[in-house]
Amino acid sequence: MSAPIVSVVMPTYNRFGQVRAALEGLADQQGLDEPVEVIVVSDGSTDGTDEYLSSSQVPLPVVALTQPNAGPAAARNRGLEAARGDLVLFVDDDTVAAPDLVAAHLRRHERPDDDLVVIGPMLTPENYTISPWVQWEQDMLTKQYEAMRTGVYEATARQFYTGNASVARIHLRAVGGFDTAFRRAEDVELAYRLADRGLRFAFDPTAIVHHYAERSFESWLQAAYAYGRNDVVFGRDHGRGWLLEAIGREFRGRHALVRGVTRACLPRPLLGRPVSTVLSATARASGWAHADKIARPMFSAVYNLAYYRGMADELGSARQLLQRFDAEDPGGAVSEAER
Repeated sequence: MSAPIVSVVMPTYNRFGQVRAALEGLADQQGLDEPVEVIVVSDGSTDGTDEYLSSSQVPLPVVALTQPNAGPAAARNRGLEAARGDLVLFVDDDTVAAPDLVAAHLRRHERPDDDLVVIGPMLTPENYTISPWVQWEQDMLTKQYEAMRTGVYEATARQFYTGNASVARIHLRAVGGFDTAFRRAEDVELAYRLADRGLRFAFDPTAIVHHYAERSFESWLQAAYAYGRNDVVFGRDHGRGWLLEAIGREFRGRHALVRGVTRACLPRPLLGRPVSTVLSATARASGWAHADKIARPMFSAVYNLAYYRGMADELGSARQLLQRFDAEDPGGAVSEAER
């Protein structure tokens, strides 16, 4: 049997219902001349996922792999090891592909082994109810998509999310795959190394997956904190000083509430905890009440306070972080749409 052109790699962990829907979407792909290889890596699932993947209920041929729980980076690396396609398309187990997803990714690649990284949008499905903090996160992604679609800025490694992105397998193997030291932002960290290799990034608004996002409020905050810590590691320890400079510029372009809360609370933990509690309660209540004008800036303040706290803890103190922000050139602040 000849090797497939595209290998779809999907990690999963205890999302039996969602991975079933994801595979149904991949089974309905249209406009393809060649079959697609679908690789699902169960990362220590205990909810019946493994049994389902080995059953006759799966709607298309799947390479089903299992491993002890080691995180999404390790799971995707396991999928890469098994992949035979020249082009690898990463999707998440809580996404459902539009019928022409694979065809849209293929259209953007001049060759399956070219130097292009294609990023597609993860859109909120119609009539799907999500928590207001996840809705805020989806709204921030939508701002990024619109900015890239209209040319406000070009796609970069910072917009590389493995919920919907394709790149030649040869490049993924050349840079060593994902760094398993990271369980958050492991996709962006990989993208930085792909950029160092000279790859180009492009956003394709027609390469769509629908994102059935779910996460608890606590998990949402933990993710923000982890992203903050990891961005310091990427900038300070991985020789990407430009990243910390960019974050400083972005801070100065944030909503006044975000800047004020961060400056007041970050150096004062005894103040920060009750303020964060009040903001969180107000944001959640306003969000459930669909009072978006109140909820959105509140969620921005809460999320960014957790994010900058992660940065401060990784740097050593809030004072160091704020001094770094204040010492940098205040010009060139970017739009809030960038995150």
